[in-house]
This record gives sequence, structure tokens and C-alpha cells, in this order.
Amino acid sequence: MAEAIQKKLQSELEKYQQMQKDVSKSMSARQKLEAQLTENNIVKEELDMLNSQNTVYKLIGPVLVKQDLDEAKATVAKRLEYINGEIQRYETLLKDMERKSEQHREVLASLQQEYQRAQGRAVGKV
Repeated sequence: MAEAIQKKLQSELEKYQQMQKDVSKSMSARQKLEAQLTENNIVKEELDMLNSQNTVYKLIGPVLVKQDLDEAKATVAKRLEYINGEIQRYETLLKDMERKSEQHREVLASLQQEYQRAQGRAVGKV
């Protein structure tokens, strides 16, 4: 009996560890998005200070290409919208992962207690 519980406990522990790795990856991706959001907000602020007489260039590979100011503002606005959407998606994903992680912790705790009781019974029989 104790061996079956131990195998189930080991299996649940591996699932829990994989979930923690997934949470870590998602947090890392979210942090990268936060950095991109900050960078793009700075670009937006800089573009807002310009007027139509200023020249804006866009880096495409190794070449700077002239770009219309309104087009540059629209591009940055779309990028900000996309990044904010991705951050919201990761927030939802992380909340869901945390909820599942908490459920796994509870299952692991109950399995550990069950395993300890089974070991105690086995020791009592010997």
C-alpha cells in the first residue's frame, strides 16, 4: 500500500515541479513584456514632443529609413496595445497557474500524510 502511495506522491511531485518551471517561464516572459512596455512608452513620449517639421527614421536591418511621423506614432500605439494585451494574457495565465499550483500543494500534502500513516501502519505490523 505504501509503495502505491509513494509512486503517486512522486508522480504528483513531478507534475508540481513542472508547473513551477512553467510559472517561472511565464513570469520571465511577463517581465520582458514589462520592459518592452516601458521602452515603447518612452518612444511614444519622444514622438509626442515632435512636430511635423521633424524627421523620423526607422531602423530596418542596418539601414535607417525615413518614416512619416503619424505612421511612427500609429505603429508605436499599435505596439503598446499589443504589449498591454499580452501582459493581460500572462496575468490571467499566471493567476490560473497559481490556482492550480495551490491545488497541487494541497494534493501533495494529503498524499504525504497518507504515506506517513501507511508507513506507520507498516511499522506497527512488523
